[in-house]
Amino acid sequence: MSRSPDDVSKLKFHVFRDERFVDLNLYQFGWERTTPAHSYGPHARNHYLFHYIIAGKGVLLANEQEYSITAGHGFLVVPGQITTYRSDESDPWEYTWLEFDGLRAHESLNLAGISGKEPVYTARSKRDGQLLQDEMLYIVNHSEASPTHLIAHGYLFLDQLVQSSANRQEGRERRLRDFYIKEALVFIDRNYQRDISIEEIAAVCGLNRSYFGKVFRDSVGESPQAYLLHYRMARAAQLLKETRMSIGEIAAQVSYPNQLHFSRAFKNVHGVSPREYRQTHFIQGK
Repeated sequence: MSRSPDDVSKLKFHVFRDERFVDLNLYQFGWERTTPAHSYGPHARNHYLFHYIIAGKGVLLANEQEYSITAGHGFLVVPGQITTYRSDESDPWEYTWLEFDGLRAHESLNLAGISGKEPVYTARSKRDGQLLQDEMLYIVNHSEASPTHLIAHGYLFLDQLVQSSANRQEGRERRLRDFYIKEALVFIDRNYQRDISIEEIAAVCGLNRSYFGKVFRDSVGESPQAYLLHYRMARAAQLLKETRMSIGEIAAQVSYPNQLHFSRAFKNVHGVSPREYRQTHFIQGK
């Protein structure tokens, strides 16, 4: 149903501030009833961003193409992809969105059959789309719930995205690849505090570095080097929030004997220095 141009934008917007979750993390989420011709971009995101259209219509500009997105459909923006999206002038969008990332995020999007090259989501049925919408709005409307509760519903969102997608990928043989990745992730979790190399991780999996790098990137969505960096910085962020350890001690805990090198790496990942991050996020009473 079309809305008049006099309708004003209505918005719910929340930021998720917890970096402890590696397999899946949320960054921000919300709901908006946009004004006519409302536009966002061109812009590139650092994480996956998925919109589900509740009502109205509009267009997504990506891959030098224009995609028409109407109610009951959705669209994905992948990290680093420059996109613009715009509501229709006479029937503007109402949508809900989640920005997220992590190992299970990349894997689930692959299973759902949506990507930067194929960004449009179509539900198998109206009921399937409604269930996805309900799960996303649950997260939006329960922003005060505990981080663990919200992440749990993030997993339910991913599951429903996969189960409901008309482009769902069936019958893939994943067992051997998943075994290699699990071995690599367990090794990183147990050894990130020391100076481990990618060759060492590949050797644990019984693979040469080149093939290991390809398998890892296909499954996780980033190189082993990038994943190890982000994992260490996530652990460092946790220590900055929850302990009174000095920045030098935290640097050493995540295999950075040089505090200056650690601070540069941390700022590249989180956008602020370790000291600034602690001032904003420190949990009193720890």
